[in-house]
Amino acid sequence: MRDWELTDREILYEGFFRLARYHLRHERFDGAWSPVLQREIFERGHAAAVLPYDPVTDRIALIEQFRPGALEAPSGPWLLEFVAGIIEAGETPEDVVRREAIEEAGCTIGRLESICRYHVSPGGTTETTAVFVGEAALDGVGGVHGNPDENEDIQVHIVDATEAIAMADDGRIANAMGLIGLNWFARNHERLRSEWRAGTPSGPL
Repeated sequence: MRDWELTDREILYEGFFRLARYHLRHERFDGAWSPVLQREIFERGHAAAVLPYDPVTDRIALIEQFRPGALEAPSGPWLLEFVAGIIEAGETPEDVVRREAIEEAGCTIGRLESICRYHVSPGGTTETTAVFVGEAALDGVGGVHGNPDENEDIQVHIVDATEAIAMADDGRIANAMGLIGLNWFARNHERLRSEWRAGTPSGPL
């Protein structure tokens, strides 16, 4: 593996999130070293997300909420997403998705299967997201949820599994978390439905 060196790190802003300027250099593919580079990096922490899936009714839960970073999106800044939250100190990703499923979607997660952990935008942020599919009974789940102290306004949508996969294909879901997770779900849908309906233990986390 090639080497790298962080020579300095300046904090430019610190609030709920942190913006830092890294001074670093790295070994190049030809074996030489790069000059010292300056890069502004958004230090957001790490997140975890879950796709609640009901294997009995073959439906999933998606949430919809306003996202200011998508103001210029052709379909507007209300995005269909997975349940997700920031991993706080002392929490595991599994802790986060179970907590957030109750808070954002009003449902309880049973078995979990890991989908992946990916770098959100490694050119500008340290954030990674751990993505899961979680067993959930979705009868009666719906409505508007969220933490009022954080001004969350989250609409829950219960969607047939095949329709959710189509939404990723036709652009109705247009965020990395949803596309990555539903691509995996499309390839594992029938296996997961069969195993969870039969009570077979899920795959390794």
